[in-house]
Amino acid sequence: MAIVETRDVLKMFGDVKAVDGVNLATNEGEFLVLLGPSGCGKTTLLRMIAGLEQPSSGDIVIGGQVVTALPPRARKIAMVFQSYALYPHMTVAKNIAFPLKAQGMAREEQGKRIEKSASMLGIGHLLHRKPRELSGGERQRVALARALVREPAVFLLDEPLSNLDAKLRTSARDELQQFQRQVATTTIYVTHDQVEAMGLGHRIAVMDAGRVRQLGTPQEVYHNPADTFVATFLGSPPMNLIETPEYSLGFRPENFLPREVYGKGDALLSLPCRVTRLEYLGSDRLVYAVTEGKLGGHRVISKLPSNISVFMQPGERHEFALPEKEFKFFDPHTGLRAAPRAL
Repeated sequence: MAIVETRDVLKMFGDVKAVDGVNLATNEGEFLVLLGPSGCGKTTLLRMIAGLEQPSSGDIVIGGQVVTALPPRARKIAMVFQSYALYPHMTVAKNIAFPLKAQGMAREEQGKRIEKSASMLGIGHLLHRKPRELSGGERQRVALARALVREPAVFLLDEPLSNLDAKLRTSARDELQQFQRQVATTTIYVTHDQVEAMGLGHRIAVMDAGRVRQLGTPQEVYHNPADTFVATFLGSPPMNLIETPEYSLGFRPENFLPREVYGKGDALLSLPCRVTRLEYLGSDRLVYAVTEGKLGGHRVISKLPSNISVFMQPGERHEFALPEKEFKFFDPHTGLRAAPRAL
């Protein structure tokens, strides 16, 4: 295990700042997720940690050693790519053994490591097959085994589940979480999928435009977003935002419910709304509406559990409400979190 640090890391591609002065530090044995939209710099940052890209300035530190000038093979890291990059003409065993063979390791030791990593990932019965004979989930486990066999200090994973279908991604997330818990190796994982990030990460670094907008646990970044970008990037549907001259008011759709759902003793703020559209999602209903009254003219969404039997139709007016403690305030100019204030 090792701690990974990036110190004022900047990466320029011509006049474009792909990564803009990022300072990060993992904990030892942590599963840290780099989350953000396409083009935010998360993969570029991962590739600099791996040694596949050189920073324009700043340093990469692994295990207390500055490795900025070192090649990938000298960094004690193992990387799993989106494509898995398996050799189609080799068996699973030979794919797993490839990095060990490149190091000149004795065959007997290679065999021990292959057996250990294959057993840990439940693919011992696949060692004699070729990649074309495997499912997507099995190929992913082979790629992980090839990384694990090197016994690295750090795992770097670049969207390794993105080629799997939705059902397989769910089971693969579970396997990946169990795997990381078992090996307890520091892991940095890149994804644009917030479900993956929230389900896998001990902490999440939310990135945008080459910068880390917030670093925290899944609970922290979801319930206490540092700015309006984080607030609206996380959550499905995202946080509602109502703009006023003095502040931006944010609240999660699952807390914004018909007034009659709440008890009489709750400290609530009520907002009259006109329903514009309903969307049934099985366990939930999404109610799209436009606010009226003092904070009128804003499009908002309520996420209503389907077992709550409140009848409504498009065009109808309903009173929605939420607890005052659930409001988040943001500076309308900077987008940063602001202190609570009277409404």
